[in-house]
Amino acid sequence: MTLERGSPAWRYFGDFRTGLLAAQVLTLQVAHPVVAAGVRDHSDYVANPWTRLMRTGASLSIYVYGGAEGAAYEAGRLRALHREFTGVRDDGRRYSGLDPHAYAWVHATLVRLAVDAQEFFGRPIPAAELEEYYAQMTEVGRLLGIGDRYLPGSWGEFCRYYDEMVASFGPNGTIDELVETIGTVRPPFPVPFWSSLRGLQLFLLSATLPPAFRDRLGLQWTDAQQRRFDRLRTVVRTLAAPVPASLRNAHFRFLAWLNIWYRARHAPAD
Repeated sequence: MTLERGSPAWRYFGDFRTGLLAAQVLTLQVAHPVVAAGVRDHSDYVANPWTRLMRTGASLSIYVYGGAEGAAYEAGRLRALHREFTGVRDDGRRYSGLDPHAYAWVHATLVRLAVDAQEFFGRPIPAAELEEYYAQMTEVGRLLGIGDRYLPGSWGEFCRYYDEMVASFGPNGTIDELVETIGTVRPPFPVPFWSSLRGLQLFLLSATLPPAFRDRLGLQWTDAQQRRFDRLRTVVRTLAAPVPASLRNAHFRFLAWLNIWYRARHAPAD
């Protein structure tokens, strides 16, 4: 599968404003009990958060912007990697990293990510484009090995599925550890005002989580915080408006190109 330049998924998925929702999407992913257990047992993000972040970014870039061959390669790599992830959930049930419900949920959070980024910090994606965007991201899901029974058939069905999943989640230890890591992580190199930037990510986490789920996590949200968030949204929307889509997602497309270039030169010989 190759995303046509200028199509909805091509324009919106890699928009730099999705980075403002990094804490939100990670929290929603580990809210799923299987994902929470897998991250707890098999992820090194607490010890090596920046390495983990770069690997995740590289993976996302290549399966959306890496062309058919790059996307197929990455899909196979991800499934092989997750096949090794097994263990026991907090409720005592065994889990697999290829659990179809969990695998589909992680994909769903990434589908919703670009839509939320536009809703919060840009202009809401028009309904006609939403259907096309969702159809394209459904094809990405199939490429990743997600069966049709786990991929809602339309954007409306997807939204109902997404809301039902969020309504079923509650606090867990992995979410607590993630939030603590966001609040204490050190920069990979000296960064001015780093403590303020960490505080901004925690603020954006509370601002952008579904309100009912935010309440279940015990995250405070006040009218004053909402007014502050509304001002931030206006600033980001105003600054981003004149930037063409080809620049808003250039960093992701470059990362995909870099991955393809690197793998072409370091692939094992047959």
